[in-house]
Amino acid sequence: MKKWGILTVCLMLTGSLLTGCGNQNNDQASVSDNGKADGKTIVLGTSADFPPYEFHKMVNGKDEIVGFDIEIAKQIAADMGATLEVKDMDFKALLGELSSGRVDFVMAGMTPDENRKKEVDFSNSYYRAQQAVVVRAADKDKYKTMQSLEGASIGVQTGSIQEEIAKTIPGAKITGLGKINDIIMQLDSNRVDASIMEKPVAESFVKNVNGLAIADAVPDYKEDGYAVGVKKGNKELVDQINKTLDRLNKEKKIDQFVAEASDLAVSK
Repeated sequence: MKKWGILTVCLMLTGSLLTGCGNQNNDQASVSDNGKADGKTIVLGTSADFPPYEFHKMVNGKDEIVGFDIEIAKQIAADMGATLEVKDMDFKALLGELSSGRVDFVMAGMTPDENRKKEVDFSNSYYRAQQAVVVRAADKDKYKTMQSLEGASIGVQTGSIQEEIAKTIPGAKITGLGKINDIIMQLDSNRVDASIMEKPVAESFVKNVNGLAIADAVPDYKEDGYAVGVKKGNKELVDQINKTLDRLNKEKKIDQFVAEASDLAVSK
């Protein structure tokens, strides 16, 4: 199994930043009363450093954004008769881009908490995952409980649920960064002691980056699962997305997408 070195992680991050610099497509789709796209393109905003949800991968010699969120987004676009365009950016920028109309919907392992619901509307939940604590493998035995993280320096993604979890740890010194790749580099270089992230994401990085491990400490956090974010008031698009999600759930496609993306994330 090939391991991701720090250089590879840096290249992934560079690709993410370059991808996020594109201009808005003039053919961006609008959604009519019947839920179909009137234009040619519907634009997804994401933060593609979150395997297996969304991440960069060389496919046939080309850098592509892949993952199970992306597969779900493709299904949403197909059901609307539209072409999917993916824009990559920092997680913390997603809601602003959505509210401004520069993207049509966002998917990035996003939890529809009450603060976010004030800014945007959400679809039904489509996936739920556990949280995990990632540490350097040499330190794994130091962090057997959440209490052992008290006073530790913890890297988290800015604006994420994991940042909220970290704030509940007494004495924790929190480093918030826009990209998971940056957090991994901080951990590898001993600038933070641990990071809290989604378990599927944690498992992917641990399998691909030398010297990392998942600690025995498990955050006790109950959340409502992940949902698709849509600009406030766009009920037609929310309804269309929910129809697609209902279909995918009935067909057991989401579980299939998760399994396939997890395999892809750890493949050469």
